Amino acid sequence: MAHATAVINIVGLSSSLIGPHTPRIAAFARAGRLQRIHPVLPAVTCSVQSSMLTGLMPREHGIVGNGWYDRTACEVQFWKQSNRLVAGEKVWETARKRDPSVSCANMFWWYNMYSSADYSVTPRPQYRADGQKIPDCYSHPADLRDMLQHELGPFPLFSFWGPGASIESSRWIAKATQLVWEKHNPTLTLAYLPHLDYALQKLGPEHDSIPGELRDIDALAGELIDFFDKHEVRVVLLSEYGIEPVDDAVHINRVLRQADWLRIREENGRELLDAGSSRAFAVADHQIAHVYVIDASIEDQVRQTCAQAPGVDQVLDRSAQQRLGINHPRAGELTLVAAPRRWFSYDYWLHDRRAPDFARTVDIHHKPGYDPLELFIDPAIAWPKLRLAWKLLKKKLGQRTLFDVIPLDTRLVRGSHGRIDQAPEHQPVLITQHSSTQTNKLNCTAVRNVILNHLFD
Repeated sequence: MAHATAVINIVGLSSSLIGPHTPRIAAFARAGRLQRIHPVLPAVTCSVQSSMLTGLMPREHGIVGNGWYDRTACEVQFWKQSNRLVAGEKVWETARKRDPSVSCANMFWWYNMYSSADYSVTPRPQYRADGQKIPDCYSHPADLRDMLQHELGPFPLFSFWGPGASIESSRWIAKATQLVWEKHNPTLTLAYLPHLDYALQKLGPEHDSIPGELRDIDALAGELIDFFDKHEVRVVLLSEYGIEPVDDAVHINRVLRQADWLRIREENGRELLDAGSSRAFAVADHQIAHVYVIDASIEDQVRQTCAQAPGVDQVLDRSAQQRLGINHPRAGELTLVAAPRRWFSYDYWLHDRRAPDFARTVDIHHKPGYDPLELFIDPAIAWPKLRLAWKLLKKKLGQRTLFDVIPLDTRLVRGSHGRIDQAPEHQPVLITQHSSTQTNKLNCTAVRNVILNHLFD
């Protein structure tokens, strides 16, 4: 019979951050075993979580990043949520084969819609016809959402992502996790605590404010550890990746545009990437960028140009992708890895006045790449809170308005991830109460077996 197990994902946690500011996590590690995790490439949320839960590499489960270019629709698509995008047997499905009574609650791990998990909750705002974005979440069963929001209030979407990102969203998830466990008693619980990740990307791991952020997430992790310990649930703490300090971005799409391979179209004086008519363009994703070379005749030229671009550490063709387990049809013909202290922006415009209107907003679905600048309010804006309040009032009055408060200065971002050749102190960790392995370093794909060992050992 399976033993109840909880996996708590403290995103961004690395061994260098465990110490006097994280007494609960440090005590948990001393009482158990801490191992460093070697992540898959790219070391980003969707790819790593999919590998942890399936035990497969991206070339097998198909999740080559947080987003990719759909060659049929000719669209870049980021942050999709259907679990059917992920190939392979999930860990709870394997566990059910051993014990049909096993149930699973997935609390905010990604690809959490339409999965075979028994209970799931994930962010899902309402997009109203009048332009409003209303905080909300999606759940299975559907009434689980109603129960949680009745008990805890609406899911705090704007503290989950954006300039207002804070510990509040992680607190909501932690409390929701406890409520779901008390109501449904799942055998396997997956809980996602993102707060530290955003603080580290925004401020960098060397910032003076990080000790306070560590104390906040440590207290929350301690609350969950105590809760599960009281109910005799085995606990695994882990992180998907570690955050390393960065200084600035590589504007790889500008490089491709200046080589006359990337195409744009103009609308109302603003520029939009026209992926379908481009000969080559990049989908930026933290410290990784997939370069889609639509015109095969220029692939060698694109490779050479990318290799010469300042801040690019590696250019991986299909052969190199195969060695690293990322050679899937969704991947670009070339995959770029940033040099230390650099990350990739999606920016393709050459003058900020020509940037698309969504560039200065929180808009994770329209941007053809990941944008960590969404964590900031433009420091050039005078009285930003007053401006936001005025725009919010206009929204509530039914008027359409643009929340154009996000900066375009990529030097503001101080932390990033995605590379796998990190210093040991920046690598993600796995902390268990017991372990069947004796190595200090574990492959990301082996996390699945660690979870199964906790369920059935």
